[in-house]
Amino acid sequence: MNEWIIIGGGLHGCTIATALIKNHVTTASDLKVIDEHDEPLMEWKSKTSLIGMEFLRSPSVHHIDVDPYSLQRYARKQHFRETFLGQYKRPSLELFNDHCDDVLRSINISQSWIKGKVRKIEKCDNHWELHVDNSKVIKGRKVVIAVSINTQLHMPEWVKELKGNPLNQFHIYDNNLKDLEGIKPPVVIIGNGITAAHLTIKLAKVFPDKVMLMMKSDFKVKDFDSDPGWLGPKYLNDFRKLSCYKKRRNIIKKARNKGTITGELFRQLRKLENSRKIEIRLVTNENQLHFIKKWQKENQEPPSILFATGFNSASPGKEMVADLISNGELALSECGYPIVSSSLEWCPNLYVTGPLAELEIGPISRNIAGARHAAEKIVYKYTH
Repeated sequence: MNEWIIIGGGLHGCTIATALIKNHVTTASDLKVIDEHDEPLMEWKSKTSLIGMEFLRSPSVHHIDVDPYSLQRYARKQHFRETFLGQYKRPSLELFNDHCDDVLRSINISQSWIKGKVRKIEKCDNHWELHVDNSKVIKGRKVVIAVSINTQLHMPEWVKELKGNPLNQFHIYDNNLKDLEGIKPPVVIIGNGITAAHLTIKLAKVFPDKVMLMMKSDFKVKDFDSDPGWLGPKYLNDFRKLSCYKKRRNIIKKARNKGTITGELFRQLRKLENSRKIEIRLVTNENQLHFIKKWQKENQEPPSILFATGFNSASPGKEMVADLISNGELALSECGYPIVSSSLEWCPNLYVTGPLAELEIGPISRNIAGARHAAEKIVYKYTH
């Protein structure tokens, strides 16, 4: 019998695993992390590499380790150069990933790792039974669901009416798109946010003057994806006093800086535009289909169309716990997301993090800072 099971080995699952082990709540031998990939953080690494991310948006104190200054110490110890950007010391992707690998080695994550996909969670008398796709049943006393919305890709409605070779039309986070080697110019990138910005900058180096960024509105520049006040009591105290989860959801929607980019990405894009290495077009949602069709006719080569249009907002992972929800054992808000305790318990010994915890953690819940907050809340229950 395992003491703890974490479903998901991405940034959130790895942050929880690190916190549980380093705070002596459990050990690597009593913990299992179940994930579809061969190793931790594989999806994070592949997607960030695919879009050409060089620096994270998060500051250096946001990472998977327990000590906020762990990453900075690691950079000094390993003699990394030019690895922090700006006043918030945003780390390079290379440094961040190397630090993650070092932290996960230190907790012996390989001893806990199980490759597989959890299909169903069943409640037993004093434990949980997790049915994995390889017909295994894995038992544990406590479970943390650390799944993301990254498989719920959002595409504009008008895509259904777009004719052409579907091999040239991809959501950038489609699992069928392993790399960009098969992408042929000219290229149209559709999106307003940071993913579209990274991707445009990367492809401009490969296909100068053959890349167009199509946006529904002009650039919005923000340092972070929500106000830093959401990291602490400034906004969270009042947020958690709200008993109405519909109001909490509305606050989260307003607080998120969706479709925004950082200042240095904005400057890079404008520089590329001024040097005519990229073209930037503002086209409203209503006119995007017409614009693409017209653009297709005017070019001899059919364009490759890459959608950097984010994810659908539906609550992830509900199929795993469908029976528990139907039996009324798990509380859901009107928006379909879990109603959890202050320690992120959905019901006794079943915890959530990431998007599933956002009605308690707030608008930062999906990012690295949210993972750290979630880890602190879960660990606190067992150390105080």
